[in-house]
Parts: sequence; C-alpha cells; structure tokens
Amino acid sequence: MGIIRVTNIRVYAFHGCLVEESKIGSDYRVDVAVKANLQTSAISDQLKDTVDYVHINRIVKEEMNIRSKLLEHVAKRILNRIFDEIAIANEATVEVSKINPPIGGNVQMVTIEMTSQRS
Repeated sequence: MGIIRVTNIRVYAFHGCLVEESKIGSDYRVDVAVKANLQTSAISDQLKDTVDYVHINRIVKEEMNIRSKLLEHVAKRILNRIFDEIAIANEATVEVSKINPPIGGNVQMVTIEMTSQRS
C-alpha cells in the first residue's frame, strides 16, 4: 500500500451559500491523498500502473468549476470521481479550503475534510 498526495491545488471558484459568493467567487485550496497498492508501479515503472496525479488535478479543477453551496458537496463529487476513474484507488481523502471566507472575522481559511473507501 502507498499514498499519492497532490497538495495545494489552487483554484478560483464560486461556492457558497451567499449570493455574493456566486458572483465574486474566492480562492480555494484542495489537497488530495489517495491510498492504493503501488507495488506494481514500483516494479513496472509505468504510469498506467499508478495513480496519475495529473488525472487527480484535472478531476479537482473540473469539479471545483461546478458551483455548490457547500464544500462538502464538492469534496464528495471529487471522491466519487476518484473511485469511478482510478481503478487502483482504495481510499481517498479530500480537503477543500476556502481562503479568506466571508464570515465576519479575520480567518485565514476554513477547511472541510472527507475520507471515503472503495465499497
């Protein structure tokens, strides 16, 4: 077993419950960790045998481009696609952070974290 991490994927998106958030958007950070059996790729040295981090980055960017009210909804969609599209993924954790959220205080970011396993 091993872990492929893609850390600090930066995107600009329009998530949130407030009308203003759907119009002006904000900066987001997404971190993804995928657990998989990496023994085959360690021996074969072939991209087809591992978790392609370019593929993970594409999934994140595409799902972050679809507006949601809640970050949990976005994270769940990312997790679903990881398991649908990456056959060797056994478990994945997604963290979605909103940078400088409009919550009436000086807060660097808010983060939700979700973990799922292949069923």
